[in-house]
Amino acid sequence: MRNASNNEIKLLRKLARKKYREKEQRFVVEGERAVEQVLENGLVEVETVFVVEGKAVSDEWSAFSASIEADVFDEVADTENPQGILAVCKMADEISTNELREKSGIIVATDAIQDPGNMGTILRTAAWFGAKALIAGKGSVDVYHPKVVRSTAGATGSIPVLSGELEEIFTELEANGWQILLLDGGAESVNLRSVQPAEKTIIVVGNEGNGISESLLHSKRKKVRIESAPGQDKVESLNAAIAVSIALWGLSDMVIK
Repeated sequence: MRNASNNEIKLLRKLARKKYREKEQRFVVEGERAVEQVLENGLVEVETVFVVEGKAVSDEWSAFSASIEADVFDEVADTENPQGILAVCKMADEISTNELREKSGIIVATDAIQDPGNMGTILRTAAWFGAKALIAGKGSVDVYHPKVVRSTAGATGSIPVLSGELEEIFTELEANGWQILLLDGGAESVNLRSVQPAEKTIIVVGNEGNGISESLLHSKRKKVRIESAPGQDKVESLNAAIAVSIALWGLSDMVIK
């Protein structure tokens, strides 16, 4: 196995920052199982697998693997226990609004979701339930942030992503028959179980602290809530990723095909 070049190590350092991930159109996957899953599912192109010096790799990986000294590896890794393996992958092309117009099923949209763990779980859950895409609204954490990638547990690239201004995207998609459901626990919301979703349905989850942005609360958009157990008054709200998971499960039989 060859040694990693200085340029490759410099790139690994740069990819910790969003602006360089966007510039290079590359991101990093860390951990043995996550790298294995990304290689197995073939949803994103793996350019190089980097391993700590002395760690063995399978013959099928050796052609595109390189070793890094232990102290340098610990420096470029994002986690405290990186398991001695990481991979540099190419970002998948974003899906366009034009492509989404013609689809049907469920899309998940995030309105300024900021916690990487939540975003990673939302991506993984959306892919599990067969959602057609994820729309990452302005203010949402980068879907290729190292902690997001780690939270997807190897599912990065398993669902198309569109990033942009939600109001602009929603207006265009609504003109093509997409229904918007806003996850909201307020008194004006209707029980999710009472909703008959359209064949084209977008589930929107709001910011962890502030909920759905006021600018998205149009009268034609339905606010829906997930009911708690009768008499439950000790928990104020659900975690954002959990709320999306329950909504996808509740609507999947009716919409996702």
